[in-house]
Amino acid sequence: MNKCEGCGAILQSTNPIKEGYIKEFVKNQYLCERCFRIQHYNEYKRVTKENSEFFQNLEQIKQTKALTILVVDLFHMNQNIQEIVKHCSKNLILVFTKRDLLPLSVSDEKLKSYSSVLGISAKETVLISAVKNKGLDELYQLIQTHKTSEHVYVIGYTNAGKSTLINHMIQHYSDFKRTITTSMLSSTTLGMIEIPLSSDFTLVDTPGILEEGNICEFVTLADLKRILPKKEIKPITYQVKQKQSIVIDHLARIDSENNNLTLYFSNQLKIEHFFRKKETNLKPYLIHVKENEDIVILGLGFIQVSKEETLTIYTLPNVSVYTRKRLI
Repeated sequence: MNKCEGCGAILQSTNPIKEGYIKEFVKNQYLCERCFRIQHYNEYKRVTKENSEFFQNLEQIKQTKALTILVVDLFHMNQNIQEIVKHCSKNLILVFTKRDLLPLSVSDEKLKSYSSVLGISAKETVLISAVKNKGLDELYQLIQTHKTSEHVYVIGYTNAGKSTLINHMIQHYSDFKRTITTSMLSSTTLGMIEIPLSSDFTLVDTPGILEEGNICEFVTLADLKRILPKKEIKPITYQVKQKQSIVIDHLARIDSENNNLTLYFSNQLKIEHFFRKKETNLKPYLIHVKENEDIVILGLGFIQVSKEETLTIYTLPNVSVYTRKRLI
């Protein structure tokens, strides 16, 4: 049974619509058509999967009691992270990825301490910036310390940075020539992929858990390219008064009666301050936020307030909008 080296799907040559399709089997070629086109032509194709299958995988991993690495995107932390944690073994390392997206003025220790807010009890917490190789050596040494078997499993939500992290570890610590397919779209990894990182252990990349309510599931590829930050976020603060609005592209509008709002969104998005409320067809959400909380538009970014208030947040239908304890 051959698997695609890029996404882990079982290779088949009978159904072009089904995952793992390959036109014909060629010796030493183990890359499905979808992964080939992503890697060579930047052509992306969405695949819809059900989370029930992913949670079954997590339960099987839990039974092994093997070391598990939970990867969490610092910029897009999901309020339902406990849905994953309850399926994890106690032998857990928490990895916060994309450290380079948040302001360097925020201390690493402050960010690490957020694990207690999320209710995650891990043996170790590591901050990673795979692009800048930050934290990779620390993580590698911790894996060597805490692994209990040959296999070390990497789990997390889609687009948390699992496959990117593994590719950078392959590059730095292994002679392995294969890389895992990465893309901006969810469900890029479709099956478990084993990567023998050294003679001591094998990393196992697992399919990402789908985030219900993530705006990235409801936008075009062109929008997605601007929504996902590529470098350090430059926060912007606005004083917003009655009948005024902050508009974030065509994706969100924020109405406040009288507050200072600090916005953490991709630098590529167009953000405007309107002194009269801007008309919109977006869905309104009434959100009561306290001074020590953020407002999160899942997948898009988050907002800090200077004082407690009930704001109206407009965004796309079915997108999750909620409050959490302040991150920064």
